[in-house]
Amino acid sequence: MSLPTYDQLMLPLMKLLSEQHEAIKFGDMAILMAERSGLSTEELNLRLSSGTKTIFYDRVGWAKTYLVKAGLINQPKRGFCELSEIGRRLDLKNLTSITIEFLMQYESFSNYKLGILKENKEVENEVSEVTFIQKLEETKTPDEIIIGTTELLKESLKRDLLRLIKENSPQFFERLVVDLLVAIGYGGSHQDAAKAIGKTNDGGIDGVISEDRLGLDKIYIQAKRWENTVGRPDIQQFKGALADQVAKKGVFITTSNFSKEAIESARKSGIVLIDGDKLTSLMIEFGLGVQIERSFHIYKIDQDRFDEDNF
Repeated sequence: MSLPTYDQLMLPLMKLLSEQHEAIKFGDMAILMAERSGLSTEELNLRLSSGTKTIFYDRVGWAKTYLVKAGLINQPKRGFCELSEIGRRLDLKNLTSITIEFLMQYESFSNYKLGILKENKEVENEVSEVTFIQKLEETKTPDEIIIGTTELLKESLKRDLLRLIKENSPQFFERLVVDLLVAIGYGGSHQDAAKAIGKTNDGGIDGVISEDRLGLDKIYIQAKRWENTVGRPDIQQFKGALADQVAKKGVFITTSNFSKEAIESARKSGIVLIDGDKLTSLMIEFGLGVQIERSFHIYKIDQDRFDEDNF
C-alpha cells in the first residue's frame, strides 16, 4: 500500500472533522488520521529527506492548510481545527474526492493558489484558473518550479504570521515592532528601543527610535494593529504630529493596508509606510518569528575544474 497524497487525505480529513463535536487539536487529528489510514507502522514512520517529520504527518498538514485556505476548515485557536459553516454544508457522503480543481471554486483558495502569478496571467480570460496552473506547470523549467513553489510557501507563511500577530495583544505588536526595527539596524540597543516605543502618547506618535547607534537622528513611529484600511486622515494626523515635533522622518506600521490616497499623502511627506504584507516580508527577511525548516543546495558544474589549461 502506498502513502496517500495530500489531496487524497483532504476528504478523509473533512469526514473526520464532521464527526467531532468541538474543535480538535491538529496533533490528535493526525493520530486519528493515521489510525484510519490502514498504513503499516513502517509506512507511517517514513520520514522526509530532511528528517524533520514523517511524510504522512507532513501531508496531513498540507491537506489541512489547503482546506483552511478554501474556508472549509476554521482554526478557532492556535493548533485547533473544526469544520467551518461552508464545510458543514458540503455533502461529504456523496463526494468521491476533494481535489485542487474542486477547491478552486472558492475565491479565497484560488487567490492563495495563484498568488503572485495572477498578476502575470497572459492566458485568455475564458481559460479556467485550474487550466492556467496546469499550463504553467507544463511550461516551467525546473528552476522556475523551485522559485514558484518557494514563493507559494512564502506567501502562505506570511498569511500565517499576520494571523498570529492579529491574535495577540496590541502590546505584543509594539514589542514585535521593537524587535523588527532593532533587527533591521535601528534603535541602537534593544533596551533603548524598548524604552522609546509605546511611551509618547503624543498626538498620533506611538514611539521614537534612533536611526543609528549614536542617536544622531530620530525616527517617529506609528504602530497600529488594525483590520480596516488606513486612510488619508490617519496619515494627515501622523503628519501633524510630526510637524509638532519638528520631525523629518516617520514610519507608519500597520497589520492592514493603506488606501491609494494614504499612500500618495505619505509619499509627498516622506513618510515610510509598512503594511501587513511588507511587515511579514521583513520578518522573514530578518528571521523574526520564523526559522529555517530545511534548506537545499542546487549544484552546477564548475567549468574551471574541467578546463585543462588551468592545470
